[in-house]
Amino acid sequence: MILHFTNARLIDPEAGTDANGTLTIEAGKIAARDGAPPEGAKVIDCAGRCLAPGIVDWGVKVGEPGERHKESYASAGRAAAAGGVTTMVVRPDTRPPVDSPESLDFVAKRSADSIVRVRHMSALTKAREGREMVEMAFLRDIGAVAFTDGVHVVADNKLLNRCMTYARGLGALIVGHPQDPGLSKGAAATKGKFASLYGIPDVSPLAERMGLERDLTLVAMTGARYHADQITTGEALPALKRARKAGLDVSAGISIHHLTLNEFDVGDYRTFFRFTPPLRAEKDRLAMVQAVADGEIDVIASFHTPQDEESKRLPFAEAAPGAVGLQTLLPAALRLYHQGGLSLPQLFRAMSLNPARRLGLDGGRLAAGAPADLVLFDADAPFLLDRFALASKSKNTPFDGARMQGRVLGTWVGGERVFG
Repeated sequence: MILHFTNARLIDPEAGTDANGTLTIEAGKIAARDGAPPEGAKVIDCAGRCLAPGIVDWGVKVGEPGERHKESYASAGRAAAAGGVTTMVVRPDTRPPVDSPESLDFVAKRSADSIVRVRHMSALTKAREGREMVEMAFLRDIGAVAFTDGVHVVADNKLLNRCMTYARGLGALIVGHPQDPGLSKGAAATKGKFASLYGIPDVSPLAERMGLERDLTLVAMTGARYHADQITTGEALPALKRARKAGLDVSAGISIHHLTLNEFDVGDYRTFFRFTPPLRAEKDRLAMVQAVADGEIDVIASFHTPQDEESKRLPFAEAAPGAVGLQTLLPAALRLYHQGGLSLPQLFRAMSLNPARRLGLDGGRLAAGAPADLVLFDADAPFLLDRFALASKSKNTPFDGARMQGRVLGTWVGGERVFG
């Protein structure tokens, strides 16, 4: 089937443009822009709504294996499609972790029937214990797009140096979690007056800078390709700038929650606002928004982390960290657009184009020949978010009851409509 989108507001992160136009889809790919509808094409009138590349959400947690009650590939796929996410890049922090060719093959088969595209990261060390490197070459050969132990920081510098050296030879990407593990252990809030008044175990933002400085020093020694999963404080930005200036192959990401929320949102110990790293001061949030605008932070992701009610209904410091985000990533990001902090092309550069490029995926573009992975949304449509209406099995979102603006009207993967 040939699809022709007309009267669309095309958001093109590659060209950096936001302009009215048309888009023609044929054989699962973008065939042409700003032309007349081909004979026999199905015409979709976008009525002036936004049409953008589908979101590539880097760092999604799915509960298979081990925690399927929290999230399955089927439920995550439905949530992704409803949120305009056309590719999920899935973390390896499952039970047991994805750390061998056999376990990667298992999750690849489990995700094969997802209605959106799924790519997998592998653990960096066996069992994510920071003791022994995984079989990186074999894992890369069967589809691992990156290697990470997630929030388990590899504390052994010699081992991490060995991992980076080996990854450099393969051209593999290592994803680090910049934190000093000793300082950040047990912390649930950012050090400051708020944490002290509420009696929450805290950590200085400098722990993030220390962790990043360590990682970047090893990158300089080895020449490895490196991505910092979350940079959340202005204290870490100078180190990132120096690394780029020195020509190191580094990039950085941030979660949408750290871009749109701050430490005061915790309120009266609301555990839906418990994250790793913890929410930061407002000055840090604003610095991160500016860093995304300036291109210093490359990627915005949901860091979708489903948790059941039992793991959240605990004292704040003991509650499991993280929130679901596949379905709320876009409307939360549109807060930054409506507040004037980021344009729509800047948002989709960070949510679609940059993650696709960094991971070597052919997505995030509206150019001819690109995959027809698209999201149609009304950037101005208001709604009140009800967590029980989310497609995810788990409902742990900090945006429950929040007034949001921006609804997904349709999602296409390879030219096939999967939502709307």
